[in-house]
Order: sequence, then structure tokens, then C-alpha cells
Amino acid sequence: MQSFEELSTAFSSYFNRTHFPESPVTLYEPNNYFLSLGGKRFRPVMCLMANELFGDINPDAWELASAIELFHNFTLIHDDIMDKAPLRRGQPTVHNKYCESTAILAGDVMLVKAYDYINKLKPDYLPRILDLFNRTATEVCEGQQLDMDFENRDEVSYDEYLHMITLKTSVLLAASLKMGGVLGDGSMGNLQLLYEAGKKIGLAFQMQDDYLDAFGDPAKFGKQVGGDILANKKTFLVIHALETASVAQRQELKALLDGRDDDKVNKVLQLFEDCGVRKWALELKNKFQNEALQHIDDIAIVSKRKQPIIAISELLVKREY
Repeated sequence: MQSFEELSTAFSSYFNRTHFPESPVTLYEPNNYFLSLGGKRFRPVMCLMANELFGDINPDAWELASAIELFHNFTLIHDDIMDKAPLRRGQPTVHNKYCESTAILAGDVMLVKAYDYINKLKPDYLPRILDLFNRTATEVCEGQQLDMDFENRDEVSYDEYLHMITLKTSVLLAASLKMGGVLGDGSMGNLQLLYEAGKKIGLAFQMQDDYLDAFGDPAKFGKQVGGDILANKKTFLVIHALETASVAQRQELKALLDGRDDDKVNKVLQLFEDCGVRKWALELKNKFQNEALQHIDDIAIVSKRKQPIIAISELLVKREY
């Protein structure tokens, strides 16, 4: 069994090659640029880890992992357009560096290339992989639409936000694990446990992301603390604060979120503290993480083979960046 670091290095060596033709350069150069920005590549590596859980890595798993990474980057290119984001990984976004129309086409062709890699899988696996991949792609789009819908609403419930994040973030992690397990000929029971573990890891990952944006160390987080607050995003933290605050605190928080107070971030953070949001957030993250670990523990495979997946789940939810 290989560690995350070992598999990540191996996947980077495999993936860092030319995926697109040379011409037209105006279409393919933006994709080469975006992929050159790198990324943590958790999803494809988790696919490889799940595959190795059941034995030696199936050569098809490298093709599938490449498809997963290309799909993820396709979503990022289009998300940046929708969010009007100027930067991604500290560098200009595709639509900002080139133009919005080119970014749309570049994302589209990246998605098509992902299907090219899936099409290389052995026929025995292809129908099951395609079914899960297509369902996951649809759910990610649904999650993104719900996220945009929520921007136009005054209030969003915890359950609504949880459903949106499950679709937008968690299902791709879950599917990455399960698809790797499919290529490893895992049993139906084990595959479902992998999927459920991935969903809970994704929720814990998002909870940590929301937490770091509010309470993280800027030097480690690498981004401005309070960015979500300034953007008026409805995060786990905001939703819980609104649900637990007193009438006066709710009025103050809503006024801050709707206004342009120069000290907006500090005042909202103080309200978070007054409403017990920090403690609640850590407890919720640990709850998701513990549920993920229980699903992994229930997988009918010797414990030693599960250690890399346990390690990556802990890395994802305990990170400080």
C-alpha cells in the first residue's frame, strides 16, 4: 500500500503531460495554462487509493483518475466564470487571462477530454463507471445551481445548505473512491461504504474550509481571513449563527451582512463567538470525520490496507490551508 504522498507523486508524473492538440492554440493554450497551476489533486489520488485497497492498482485506474482530475478542473473553470473570480491558486483565472467565451469553450473541451479517458476503460467496467460518473456530474451541476440560488435568498436552512454542499463538493469525493473500488472489483457492500465515507469526508472538508475562512491563521491559510464574510456567503457558520442568535443578534448580523461596515469582519466574528459558532463548527466537523472513519472501519478488508485512506481523510479535515 502506498501513502498519499507516494501516489500523489506517481499521479503527477503520469498526469503532467499534454492532454490536448496544438491547434487551435487559442482554445488549448488556456487549458494547458490552467492545468499548469497545479492543485492538491486529492480526488484522483483517492480514486487510486480506493483501487489499491483491493489489490494491485488496475492500469485503468490511471486513466480514470485522469478523467476525474480533468472533470474537476472543468468545474473550476466554469465556477470561476460564474463567481467572476479574478484569481485561482494565486494566478489569473482563465476567463480573466483570456476571455469569458474562450474560458467556456476551454472548460467544455476539458470535459470532453475527461470522457476520452473514461472511454479507454475495459468494457467490463465501462457501464458502471459511466453511470456513476454521469450521475455525479449532474449532481455537481445541481449543487452549483443551488449555491447560486441561495445567493438571492435572505435565509437558507442548515438542511438546505447541507444538501447543496453534498452535491457541490461531497459527491465527487465519494464517487472518486467508489469508482476506484469498482476497478478493484470491490463488493457492493464495500463500494457503498467507500461512497458514504467519501460523502462524510467531503462534508468535513467543507466545514473545515468554512472554519478556516473565519478563524484560520492567514499565514497558513494563504487567503484573507473573512473572505466569505465580505462576500456575504451563506456558510455553515453564518447559517448556524442566524439559527441560534437572539433577536437582537440576528438583527445585528443581518445588518452587517447586508451593509458595508469597515469593520464588518471583526464584528461578524465577534457575533460568531457570542453565538458559540466556533465550538459548534469544530464539533460538527469531528462528527462528520468520525462517521467517515466508521464507514472505513466497516469495510471488509484487513485494517492495514485502510491506513492510507484513513490518513488522507485526516489530512483533508485537519489541514490549516
